[in-house]
Amino acid sequence: MFDMYMTRLHELTVVLYALSILLYFIDFLHDNRKANRFAFWLLAFVWILQTLFLFLYMLKTGRFPVLTIFEGLYFYAWVLITLSLAINRLLRVDFTVFFTNVLGFIIMAIHTFAPVQFDSQVMAQQLVSELLLIHITVAILSYGAFSISFVFSLLYLIQYDLLKRKKWGKRLQRIADLSKLEHMSYVLNVIGVPMLMIGVILGMQWAYIKVPDMHWYDAKILGSFIVLIVYGVYLYLRVSKGMFGKSLALWNIGSFLIVLINFFLFGRLSSFHLWYS
Repeated sequence: MFDMYMTRLHELTVVLYALSILLYFIDFLHDNRKANRFAFWLLAFVWILQTLFLFLYMLKTGRFPVLTIFEGLYFYAWVLITLSLAINRLLRVDFTVFFTNVLGFIIMAIHTFAPVQFDSQVMAQQLVSELLLIHITVAILSYGAFSISFVFSLLYLIQYDLLKRKKWGKRLQRIADLSKLEHMSYVLNVIGVPMLMIGVILGMQWAYIKVPDMHWYDAKILGSFIVLIVYGVYLYLRVSKGMFGKSLALWNIGSFLIVLINFFLFGRLSSFHLWYS
């Protein structure tokens, strides 16, 4: 029973870590001090939980936890979080903080959901199933954000066309103004990109455990990375190049079409997605 409670706390730690990464991503794009503070305190809470787990493990085993690969992974994740907190507080190098936390999250997810660290086969299988559930949930939430962002971009083009042709009327009044439509489309993509990145990390961890002959050039894996790239380009064009208007809306619509291709076509071609379909 105690091991089950500890497992649940580890899973909670991963969720809080993922939320911290999302907030750091927002701060990374916009220099948002409020998001940075929330991310910092969430990460600090994760560090407290990790330190507690580390201390309890040392009491249980009577030694420093670095003698096995899984002990080393956990200590490595703890070191990364510790350094990230120090960098955030002392140096204010946000670029480094964000990518350090992405690496730390990958290491922590590998450690948390690796079934070989559990003596009970039932608990190990349950944990792997929960990993799949979290992966699917996060991925679908990201797709939901991309879908609504697509709708806002579509409405932007409709509104843009109505204004250009001077078609005044109730239809024009019922659609929000162009700046609001563009802003909401952008905000949803800012949320969707880190969520998809987290979903891909967890999905690859699940596939590595459950599909022994999985290939890294699997259609679904490549498709997910393509989706991340095209939306990453969208954010780059919006933030670094200052692109606005119709061109950015068209890019967003094209990106969502790739999401649909990845979901419906690449999912059919994938070996490990057919594994649980």
